[in-house]
Amino acid sequence: MEQVDASTTVAASTSEGSDLDPIARVRKLLFRQMLVGIKDGRFFLGSFHCIDKQGNIILQDTVEYRSIRRSSPSPTEQRCLGMILIPASCRTSCHVDCSIEEQLSLIQLKE
Repeated sequence: MEQVDASTTVAASTSEGSDLDPIARVRKLLFRQMLVGIKDGRFFLGSFHCIDKQGNIILQDTVEYRSIRRSSPSPTEQRCLGMILIPASCRTSCHVDCSIEEQLSLIQLKE
């Protein structure tokens, strides 16, 4: 999975050119599986639907995963949520599911 952080500038790198506009870069992420972590320790796995100027993310067909402190056979609990909005202020991590080849052709991280 490829990590995309709010503090990192993401630039697309393709054979046509490396100066794709931000909208084109986001379009390449549409409908991909995305794992988003938030400050309280929960994770949401869903299909990337959109992002706004403030960095809020909408996922569809989302499953919530959270750790449970009680002793049980499964250390995590999950529930299906559907479509959710994750505020940028709550987000701690964001991973997009794609192959290594796609990572190399899709995104190049710059400082």
